[in-house]
Amino acid sequence: MTNQRGKGRAVAAVAALCTLAALQGQGAQAANGQRPQRPYRADGPYRYDPRAQPVTAAATGQGARRLDAGVVYRSAVGPGAKAYFQVDLGGTGDAYVSAVAVPKPDTKVAFGDGVELTLQDRDGNTCDTGRAVFGSPEYPRPIAAYVSRGLTRNQTSCQAAGPYYVFVQRIGDAASAPGEWGLELRHTREPRLAADAPTTAPTHWATASPPVPSSAARAVHGGTGFADAPRLSGGAWRDSLKPGATLFYRVPVGWGQQLSATAELGRAGGSGYVAYAIDLQLYNPALGPVADVYQGYDGKPASVAFQPLAPVAYENRYSTSGPVGALRFAGDHYLAVSLSPQVARTLGPGAYPVTLRVGVRGQAKPAPAYEGAAPDFAADGRATVPAPAAAPPRHDGGSTKMRLLAAGGIGTGTLLVVWLGVRTLVARRRAQPVRPG
Repeated sequence: MTNQRGKGRAVAAVAALCTLAALQGQGAQAANGQRPQRPYRADGPYRYDPRAQPVTAAATGQGARRLDAGVVYRSAVGPGAKAYFQVDLGGTGDAYVSAVAVPKPDTKVAFGDGVELTLQDRDGNTCDTGRAVFGSPEYPRPIAAYVSRGLTRNQTSCQAAGPYYVFVQRIGDAASAPGEWGLELRHTREPRLAADAPTTAPTHWATASPPVPSSAARAVHGGTGFADAPRLSGGAWRDSLKPGATLFYRVPVGWGQQLSATAELGRAGGSGYVAYAIDLQLYNPALGPVADVYQGYDGKPASVAFQPLAPVAYENRYSTSGPVGALRFAGDHYLAVSLSPQVARTLGPGAYPVTLRVGVRGQAKPAPAYEGAAPDFAADGRATVPAPAAAPPRHDGGSTKMRLLAAGGIGTGTLLVVWLGVRTLVARRRAQPVRPG
């Protein structure tokens, strides 16, 4: 029995060596240019949601992968391509599908470049389109847009429950530029109201510029994506921003409240002027664009602020004004502050001081009477599917390979010896000089 057990372990060890060699060979193939197929590629400093699941886009509606509500996904869209996905929309509420487009930092973009989202039903009828484009600040940075399907009491197109298709495509001159753009995708649902509500958007609100918070600025470190954006209350906040970077912040805004925000660049050395140096964008809780303003900079203090925004109201969705229509639900709204890379070339490299002055006017009102629970658009509660349990630490990609071998019945001690031996062989092989032929 002892000899048989020893022979079995020896055979298992040999099999382990073969398996590990094959896995190492796959890594060598990737290093030699034969890269395995991947659904997305991480490029640039943007921080994707750590819960995001990789999903490969389809070239047509056939075979398009489904995006479940409450789950975050990562994908990519290439030049001249359409990235198709499927969403199942019910008959009990509205739905939103957003896409954050993330070009590489060294990508060249021009005015009007960006991505366009299209929502279609099973018959190919277009339900909605949305765009995220670069304006006068012509430098790459994360931009986001969404498409929506709203239910109405009178039956019109795109009201039936069932599968729908969403596709993302690049537009503008950058549509033919080489290289993929990363995508961060979300499918969000909103219940319909329990009873008919007014369908006329408000047209009157406080249009006088709210007082700028003058309190001493508190320190904050902005996030590099929507997922890690720190929450700001009203008041002044100071941070530093490097040229070419974008920082994200979130501000909770309740029903009936009115948001205001100003971004100020502090004094810096150097001489020269950069047009459209600082860009301030506002997104609603479903990552739909609300407002975008920008300002030049010559090293002297400069500020940029939104025009007075409408208070958050359900009826805003019926407005013909884009900024008003986007302020349609309460929850975390997002500020994105970008600094042009030209600032480094003109005024010098390094971090530049920036101060955010945030105001939230008015008392929060009760939510409208939804059918069922009101949607939670806070960043902490947007996902309706719990995040997966944390995986054990991975070292040199060995975690998955070790689990594969352990499943074959190899003892832990034998497995460790085999693994260390293979790593030694690989290290020696890499150290050998390459001989011609």
